[in-house]
Order: sequence, then structure tokens, then C-alpha cells
Amino acid sequence: MTFIDPSWGVKSDYVHNLAAKGERADGRGMNDYRKIEVTTDFIPHAPGSALVKMGDTQVIAGISLQAGKPYSDRPNSGVLMTGAELVPLASPEFEAGPPSPKAVEIARVVDRCIRESDSIDMDKLCIEKGEAVWMVMVDMHVLNYAGNIFDAGCLAATAALHNTKMLKFEDGLVIKEKQKTKLPVKKKPVECTFVKVGDAVMLDPSLDEEHALDARITFGMVEKGLCAAQKGGKGSFTQPEIDSAFELAMKKAGELRKHI
Repeated sequence: MTFIDPSWGVKSDYVHNLAAKGERADGRGMNDYRKIEVTTDFIPHAPGSALVKMGDTQVIAGISLQAGKPYSDRPNSGVLMTGAELVPLASPEFEAGPPSPKAVEIARVVDRCIRESDSIDMDKLCIEKGEAVWMVMVDMHVLNYAGNIFDAGCLAATAALHNTKMLKFEDGLVIKEKQKTKLPVKKKPVECTFVKVGDAVMLDPSLDEEHALDARITFGMVEKGLCAAQKGGKGSFTQPEIDSAFELAMKKAGELRKHI
């Protein structure tokens, strides 16, 4: 059963009225992020982890490493897998059970950003060609849902990957002892999400703004530009709106990387 807050309709009208005047409920400008805090090594026993607070949205990313068999078409490359868990404690919208479509979308969008950015040097994760490689698992857990899990989740995942320490592999076994050697990460992919409410386009939507949106677009950004994109919502963006949002994403992505 999907949770529906009876006040959403009233809040949506309020958000639309403010957006029409170029205003937001929390006083931010249309192109501003909420306050961002990043804490790495948040889970002491994990090879890598990070907690990201983006306003009231909180996402923790943990990295685990396992040895496994490589894909047949990439016998000397490591494997990346990304998952997202939306726990009921984070929001009344989330339910216990199998991954919801929202959780699957978040995991796929973050995974695509990291994968298409070529952030991790996967060939350096080969243990024995065709037999064993390191499998990197990124698990995101939403602790509090207050809007824009995409950007918060990707920032948490990237920060966690950058502070991940490799484990030992001896005699066919993974020894869970963190080493000084870090995971071979060479880039810092981040995501910038915009929503369109009426005729207004705004960065980093709050929860109320997400409920009121007509359209959403997320840009996956690396140092040299775009690496992925995802469109959501039933509405559409004009080409000038997309161009303007992308230009702003180039700038904001650099600001996000300073937190890593």
C-alpha cells in the first residue's frame, strides 16, 4: 500500500505558487544546494563508508569487497554492483520487503554514473585472470528522506569509494583486514538533480518540491563533463532549460567534489 499524505495537495499548490515568484519554502535560491556535510569512515569495520547529509536528507554508503569469478567477456576486470535500501524508518513512504521501483531506480542511476565515468580502474582489481577478481559492492541506505536521494546517494557512494582500503587475498580466501593500499579510484563522479515546477527549474529539490514536480532530470558529472543522465516525471524540459541546467551542473559538480 502506497502512503499518501493528505496535505500533499495543499503543499503542492504552495510550492507552485512560490516557484511562480522565483521563491522556495526554505529561502534558497533556485540554483542553490542545501547545506552539505560528508563524514567518511563512518562505519569503522567496513573497507570504506561515508555519511552524507544534504539538508535533512541523510544517506550512508558502505563498501564491501569480495572475491568472485569475472564475467566471461571481461576475464581480467573487477565487478561493480550497487544497491539501495529505503528503510521504513526513513520515511512513511517506504515499506519493508523487496526493493521498490524507487529503490531500483536510485541504485541504477548511481551505478550508471559511477560505471560510465570509468571512475574505478577495474583492470587493477584482477586477482587471477579468468578465475578471480575483486567484486566491489556499493550499498546505500537512506536514513532520512527529505528529497533528492540521487545526489546525496551518489556523493555518499563516491566519497566511500575514495576512502576504501583493499583487503588481503591469500590462499583463495579474503582476509578481512584493511590494508594501506586504497581501491584504485581515479575520478569523482557526482550527480546534480533539477526539477521543474510549473515554469520554474530548481536544483536539489526538497521533499515537498519532489511531490510537486512536473519533471525531473539528473546529470551524472565527471571532471570533463557528462557521463550519464536520467529523466523522471510526466512533464518535459525545453531545450534551453536543459542547456541552462547542464551549464549550472558543470559548476555545481565542481563544488560537490570539494566535499570528497
